[in-house]
Amino acid sequence: MKRRNFVKSSVLGSLASILGTEIVYGATMPEDYIPLGMQEPDPFALFNKDKEMLVLNSKPWNMESLAHLLDDKITPNKYMFVRNNGLVPENINTKEWTLTIDGESAKQKKTFTLQELKNNFKHYTYQLTLECGGNGRKEFDPPAKGNQWDVGAVACPSWTGVRLKDVLNVVGVKADAVYIGYHAIDEHLSRDPSKKPISRGVPISKAMQEETLLAFKMNGEDIPLVHGYPLRLVCGGWPASTSGKWIQGISVRNIVHDGEKMTGSSYKVPKNPVAPGENVKEEDMRIIESMPVKSLITYPKSGAVLPLNKKLNIRGHAWAGELEVSKMSYSIDFGATWSECDLEKPVNRLAWQHFKASISFPKSGYYEVWAKATDANGVSQPMLLPGWNPKGYLNNACHRIAVKIS
Repeated sequence: MKRRNFVKSSVLGSLASILGTEIVYGATMPEDYIPLGMQEPDPFALFNKDKEMLVLNSKPWNMESLAHLLDDKITPNKYMFVRNNGLVPENINTKEWTLTIDGESAKQKKTFTLQELKNNFKHYTYQLTLECGGNGRKEFDPPAKGNQWDVGAVACPSWTGVRLKDVLNVVGVKADAVYIGYHAIDEHLSRDPSKKPISRGVPISKAMQEETLLAFKMNGEDIPLVHGYPLRLVCGGWPASTSGKWIQGISVRNIVHDGEKMTGSSYKVPKNPVAPGENVKEEDMRIIESMPVKSLITYPKSGAVLPLNKKLNIRGHAWAGELEVSKMSYSIDFGATWSECDLEKPVNRLAWQHFKASISFPKSGYYEVWAKATDANGVSQPMLLPGWNPKGYLNNACHRIAVKIS
């Protein structure tokens, strides 16, 4: 009994240390019980996500889809990847929500209520591709720090909102403006109010594009909380980190925005090729802007088995940052030869494009189907991992699925 009491006392002490306070009535707590304050919530129920999605991190929440779950032409909420840097906001009051535009290169400081944005500006709807800059990071060797994304940190929902440029034009932008930076209400993981989890931005030219939105709807409904409700920035074709969620401020800057995760090595790659594992100085890095050409086979699921006399019908999506995809190809002989796929035009600029092909196989056995997209400038995906970089960004290697012909 003495030993049992000692063990329970030690456990209670450890739990209290984790919770940061004494567990009152801890002596009566059932054995092996985990206090609610330490239990992780169910992210699938919390964020309305499909249970096949993968949870990479819970502090902060980061989840990715699987290739075969992204088969829809318009990505539904349940398959949209989650990428957070801080804590998801709570107790949002949309009646009191405002957006303030200011900064050195704003002609005036002006605040808009959410309702004023909705009532006073024309609404636009675009399908816009968002992809985490680290999508595909798990393939880098030596490993790069950060969430070990596979291929599912990409999506192309339909977004509705007002054009950022229309709002900026009402405020007035000085001739010396070079960048905008966003400011959001999500808290740092430490809950230290002096720390910000992320505050990134884009050049003024990107901010003024017709497709750059202050969005309040996703797929025709209010944006889900985890994806930025009630207001977020959407900068299609660029790293998703530039599309700030829960925003309440935009600064018009006369310098490259220097908010959290704009300096150091965050969302940057070397200006020139480097050896794997090499340290790179900040001055030798460049900020990631337009994402590279890429594609994804969404049907069938890798591991498909079919008889020799039956054709395999594949389909998927391709995208190329600011550019269109001009050609889509597949290979069943590890890239020795390539055949063209049928490729659709995008529904609007910065939306992904859909492809399909019908494939015959010469004999029974194991095959891999490789997908390769080529952008409007003639640049194609590399067959395997592109150049190594310290943070594991921009892996646009050909997507591959395994197929067994019996």
